[in-house]
Amino acid sequence: MAVYSMTGYASTLATAPAAARSGSASQPGAGAALAVELRSVNGRFLDLVLKLPEELRGLEPALRELLAASFRRGKIEMRMATQREADGAWPDPTPEQLNRLARTESTVLGWLPLARPLSVNEIMNWCRSGGTVERLDEPAMDAARRCIEALREARAREGAKLATTLTDRTARLRELAARAEPLVPAVVKRQQERFLERWNEALDAVGAGSNLPAEASQERALNEATALAIRIDVAEELSRLRSHVDEIDRLLKAGGELGKRLDFLIQELLREANTLGSKSAALELTGISVEMKVLIEQMREQVQNLE
Repeated sequence: MAVYSMTGYASTLATAPAAARSGSASQPGAGAALAVELRSVNGRFLDLVLKLPEELRGLEPALRELLAASFRRGKIEMRMATQREADGAWPDPTPEQLNRLARTESTVLGWLPLARPLSVNEIMNWCRSGGTVERLDEPAMDAARRCIEALREARAREGAKLATTLTDRTARLRELAARAEPLVPAVVKRQQERFLERWNEALDAVGAGSNLPAEASQERALNEATALAIRIDVAEELSRLRSHVDEIDRLLKAGGELGKRLDFLIQELLREANTLGSKSAALELTGISVEMKVLIEQMREQVQNLE
């Protein structure tokens, strides 16, 4: 299954033949042009914004249903625009349209005798726009379906690039964890030895070395050194970090809707990297922790764009 980004763009065009509109006798192909655009950016939830011409307002519920069935997250804006009579040709008025206009004009003049009669231009404009809503529904829905499919393909292409970028980052995190792992025992041992040296120096400085039995003093020192080793040992953090990285790679390979799950795993990765840095007792481990956090922040930015 593909990995989908929440960022993408698609557009389609459709034409409603004039011969199929309102019983017009215009030449086929001189119909109304319809343009559909879809723009998608990242968002926490699915946010749909539809900007439709007045004659297509009735399609909004059906269009929202189509979009909700195809996408799960992201702010998606759909724009539809119509252009009547491509090439600017005038329509051929039908007798029905002219009779209706004549009756309407007669009624208006009966009540308002000073009203100005309709001009030829006004009559032709009314005949151009009248009675076309129903005829545009089918081509508009077809264009919307094609545009939605094109947007899904665009989001899939972008998602594949994001997945490759994330996989590169997880590979780098594994390398850093592999570098850190052999350093841990040596760092722990070095810190234990340093602690014991300071312990003995402190006892000698206060003159307590002669007041305490040597065995008791040594046992207490070893207990404190062991507690210190537990506090600075980061082997568990490295193990959890590798586990999270493996899960991220598994999700990217499986594909589908994984943005929220990856976002949670990124938070866990950052927590382990922060703990590694705070428990670090050596400059080498601190440097590795900083590199890890840089990579994880880069991953977080990419994950924000995944569906």
